[in-house]
Amino acid sequence: MSTEKELFGAVDALLGQVAQDELPAPAERKRLREASGLSQAQIAAALGARREAVGSWEAGRTEPRPPKRAAYARLLEGLAARFPAPAPEAPTAVPVRVVPEAFTGPSPEPVPAPAAAQPPRTAESSGTARPSASSRRPGAKKTARPATPAAVDPRFENGPLAVVDADEDGQVSAYCVGGLVLDVPAKTIPALVDWTLAEARLGQGRLHRNGRDADPILILTAAALEHYGLPAGLSEEERRTGRLADSHKVVKQIGKAGLQLTQRGLGPWARLYRDPEGSRRRCVQLCILPWNALDTREWGKRDDPQLLLTMHPADLARYLGLYAARVMTPRGTTATTGLELMVALRPPTRAEKDPVTGEFKRALNDDALTQLYPVVECEVVDEHPILKGKFARHHLRTPAEMLMEEPYDWCRPLTDEDYANRYLVTIDLNMSFAAAANGLTVGLNGPTHLTNPVFDAGLPGSWLVDLSHVDLSRVDVAGRTVNGELLPSPFTPKGDRPTGPAWYATPTVAYAVELGFDVAPLEAYVRTQSGRYLDSWYKRLRDAYVQTMADMGVTTDLTGSEFLEAMARRKQADPTMALLETAIKATAKGGIGKLRQRSRGQVPYYEEYPALKRETWRPDIRAAVLANQRVGLHRKLMKTAAAADLYPVAIGTDAIVYPSPGPSPLDVLPQTPEGKPVPGGFRLGVSPGMVKHQGTQTVLWAESQFEERGGVFNIANLIKTDQSAGEGE
Repeated sequence: MSTEKELFGAVDALLGQVAQDELPAPAERKRLREASGLSQAQIAAALGARREAVGSWEAGRTEPRPPKRAAYARLLEGLAARFPAPAPEAPTAVPVRVVPEAFTGPSPEPVPAPAAAQPPRTAESSGTARPSASSRRPGAKKTARPATPAAVDPRFENGPLAVVDADEDGQVSAYCVGGLVLDVPAKTIPALVDWTLAEARLGQGRLHRNGRDADPILILTAAALEHYGLPAGLSEEERRTGRLADSHKVVKQIGKAGLQLTQRGLGPWARLYRDPEGSRRRCVQLCILPWNALDTREWGKRDDPQLLLTMHPADLARYLGLYAARVMTPRGTTATTGLELMVALRPPTRAEKDPVTGEFKRALNDDALTQLYPVVECEVVDEHPILKGKFARHHLRTPAEMLMEEPYDWCRPLTDEDYANRYLVTIDLNMSFAAAANGLTVGLNGPTHLTNPVFDAGLPGSWLVDLSHVDLSRVDVAGRTVNGELLPSPFTPKGDRPTGPAWYATPTVAYAVELGFDVAPLEAYVRTQSGRYLDSWYKRLRDAYVQTMADMGVTTDLTGSEFLEAMARRKQADPTMALLETAIKATAKGGIGKLRQRSRGQVPYYEEYPALKRETWRPDIRAAVLANQRVGLHRKLMKTAAAADLYPVAIGTDAIVYPSPGPSPLDVLPQTPEGKPVPGGFRLGVSPGMVKHQGTQTVLWAESQFEERGGVFNIANLIKTDQSAGEGE
């Protein structure tokens, strides 16, 4: 028979077991932690666990295991004694949104539902439980979801994308925007795709009522790749082809499951889909992070290429979610996304009801690029099939044979007046290509050939004209003239004065007329149907950029000195927002460049490459934007020179170097007697087209650079106090 001591020992052991097995409800765990002022990271450090694990315990997605369970229970018991729960006023549902400690700053804005009518949300499709967030606790009940805001499309209430990660216990989680974390039950890639289509409620509503919804995107981390049997990196051959070998077991799994891949296969950016259900697409895009899906030159930091790979999934979801909300769901590179944004905002087709039959049919939109048109020899790149047999091998086309509208790459020797200044101050135009697209009329149809035409600034296209007679020293600018020898020519990228007839886009020829000179085109290829195709594209990127800068404390209402101070400290305000700034700028620049995408070696010279099959392969539109950017910059140079006898020494794309008595732009940019910027000149500010400080160097530094190189060269982009200034532009 047991003694009293043995019985007491058995009871104590039983009580200890109960203490290990009983924990407060998940919401109470979070309440106790927040009431005590402790962070998830502090609790995780004390228990020897991961911070994400503590977040999962508080969400009820997972439960702690011995020996951490007993220690966690003891902690909560002690906190409960100090911070008793208040009497509840009414029963409340346990929230399903978990905000990880790493998540800070603004959340992605809710995406409004598209203008087109949406199907009613049935009881079956709008269950109150979090999608696939079933706990692994026996008998656990699904928790109620908070009411969805009216502005959010209920089909995509969990946002446009999710970062899929796996922990050491094999639990897969999908980190969504706003700090929401979903349990992922899928054990294979095909199951992951089907879960996304059926339950995840990911995606983004169309940006135009005639457009289409964006497919959901899953960003796979290295841990997720390992969990799903994918390699951590592609082989040399696979990197060259841009896809995983078809013999890989995961590719075979996809085929056996009835899923289809596009012709690009399973690469860094892969689309997996099933046949549509009526008009509803069933497609998921995979962004495989370790396979360099997000190029660090565009999406990350050049000086820290590992940043994207090491970001916490919640931070990465926040970053890309903000990009999706402000620009659009990423579609690959920032350049590709920039081009896709044009199409999303100006869809080529719409549904039109036939008045006779009453049926809907596809119709073309007049304000969009809707089809492929014949190309013009002077507008295409050297490797284009139309040029086959036209020129001798290795022939370099002249301006009279090729439209050479490019941004500035110009410099000049320093004068004695320049040496009288101590510094060289570089200013940089904000989003100069996007600003040049604003209000620009471009051609929307095919070319019409004209011989000896009268110039018409309202006709977009290419003009063969001699502008060698334009002398900047004869131009009247507000009653004053300028020294044309110290300014670049507005008609060539190198700033040299033209020597004869050359092909120019409409904005360039129009600027010659604006300066007061006669023009007599010899030939032209013009577009008779035109429109401001890029206006909505510019406005969306402008708003995204200005809002992102405001999140870092750089607002549109700052004075010159306040603006410079805010720009200098913005990187420390929020590193994630700094990445977003770079990505938005790269989207603007890359989207314009994509209009004349060159062959990347996919095919031999003079053979058709994939980009040529796009309706948006429009080198004439790219030329018009670049011409408008260059002459717009020159217009400001002329105004500044006339107002203050101030001349640049170098220009690199949109970075302008001025000699200055002091190290700040405030020391060099001219102002009116009232203390305001000179009308028509450069103005400090955050909006596209305004300027910021890129960097400062001394005149002696420039002289040493010239001596080292053995001559004058363009120093504009070497002068960077802020190494990220101009990135992406």
